[in-house]
Amino acid sequence: MYEIELLTRARCREIFARVQRANRADEVEAWVMAGRSALTRFANNIIHQNVEEESVALSVRAVVGRRTARATTNRLDEESILRVAAGAESMARVQAEDPEALPVADPADWLGVGRFDGATAAADPAARAAEVARAVDIADRHGLTAAGIYATGESAEAILNSRGLFAYHAQTRAEASVTMMVEDSSGWAKSNAVRMAEVDLAGLAERAAQKAAASRAPVELEPGAYTVVLEPAAVLDLLGFLVGDFSATAVRDQRSFLTGRIGQRLFGENITIRDDVFHPGQAGAAFDGEGVPRRPLMMVENGVVREVAYSRQAARAAGVEPTGHGFPLPNEMGEAPVNIVIAGGSSPVEEMIASTERGILVTRLWYIREVEPYEKILTGMTRDGTFLIEGGQVRRGIRNFRFNQSMIELLNNVEMLGRSVRTSGEEAFEMVVPAMKARGFHFTEVTRF
Repeated sequence: MYEIELLTRARCREIFARVQRANRADEVEAWVMAGRSALTRFANNIIHQNVEEESVALSVRAVVGRRTARATTNRLDEESILRVAAGAESMARVQAEDPEALPVADPADWLGVGRFDGATAAADPAARAAEVARAVDIADRHGLTAAGIYATGESAEAILNSRGLFAYHAQTRAEASVTMMVEDSSGWAKSNAVRMAEVDLAGLAERAAQKAAASRAPVELEPGAYTVVLEPAAVLDLLGFLVGDFSATAVRDQRSFLTGRIGQRLFGENITIRDDVFHPGQAGAAFDGEGVPRRPLMMVENGVVREVAYSRQAARAAGVEPTGHGFPLPNEMGEAPVNIVIAGGSSPVEEMIASTERGILVTRLWYIREVEPYEKILTGMTRDGTFLIEGGQVRRGIRNFRFNQSMIELLNNVEMLGRSVRTSGEEAFEMVVPAMKARGFHFTEVTRF
C-alpha cells in the first residue's frame, strides 16, 4: 500500500501515541490528514496564477461514558497535539449524554484500494503549463478565449482509536476544467482522475471549443416540456441531489424522499444505482469516518429502492450491520453513500440525438436548488452549450433555459442510456454516470443569456 512523505503510517502512529498520553477519556479516536495540492489557472488565453499548498489536520474525538466531543487543529507539533487532545477530553466531559452513543469502532479487516500515482504526485508547474499551452493553442485556432484550471495533488488520511483500529489511505488526484468563450456563446468541459495521464486537457479544450463555435448566435425557444439529451455532467449534477437521502438516519428522521418508499418501484425499470468504492472509476478510501469498512450498496435495482446507508449508530438502532458510510462523529447527518455508480446502456449521445425528432441537447446545468424535497423537484439553468435538436440532428445553439423538474419523474421518463463514465460537474461530487435521453423535461423560462 502506498503512503506519502507528508504523512507516513509511522508518523500517524507517533501522533496517536502522543494523543493518548494527553487524553484521559474512556476512549479516544483520531483522524489525521495531510496533503499537497497545486493549481495552474489560466484566463484570456494566458496563465495568470500558479499556487501550491501543503496542509495538515488532526481531529481528536474523546468519549467519556455516553458523552463525546471533537477538537481539531492544523498543526502537528508536540504542543498542538497535546492541546487538541486535552481540549477534546475537557469538552466531552461537559456535553449532554447521548443515549445512542456507542464505543469507538473495533478493528476490522478492510480491503485497500490502489489510488496513488507517482507521476501525478510529482507533477510540477512546467508539466501543468505544457498541458495548458495545448488548450490555449486550440482556443487560438478557433478564435476563442479560454479560461480554466489544471490541478494536481496527493493526500493521505488515517483513522486510529484506542481499541487498536488503524486505517490508512493515500491517493493522488488530477483535475482540469476549461471554458471556451466568444461574444454570445460558450462551451465547457471538465474531467478528473487519480492519474494525470487520464486527464486530457487538450481533448477537453477541443470539445469545449466545438460547443462554443456551434452555439454562436443562439436563438430563443418557447419554454415547455421537451425531450432532452443530458450529457453526463448534467446527469451528475441533477442526481447528486438524490444520494444524500439514501441514509437510514434521514429516513428515520423523515427528511428523506425515500421515507415510506423503500421496497417500492419508484423509478423506471432501466434505472439501477449502486454505491461501490471498489469500482475502477471511483476514488477515496475504503473505510468511513469511524474506520468501518465500506461495503457495496444496491440502492436502486431496476427502479426499485433497495438499500440505504447505515452508520454504526443507525445500524444499532435498526438491528442491522453498518454499511461503512458514516461520517466522523459527532454529526447531525448520520451517513450517506459517496461512491455512486449509475448503470448505463449502450447508446452513445450521437445515437440519442439521431433518434430525436425534436428536443434539446444539454451540456451542463448550474445554480441548481431544491424546490420540493419529497418529489425532489429541482430548479436550475442550462449553461455552456444548449442546442436545438430537429430531425435527428443538432441544428443550432439556443438561449439558455431555467427548468423546474421532479427527479422522480425524470427517472421514470428515461428512454436511452449511454455508457457510464467517471464524470465531474460543479454542483455534485464525482460519480460514474451515463448520458440520458428522457422525455417531458420541464423548461419554464428563457434566461437572460
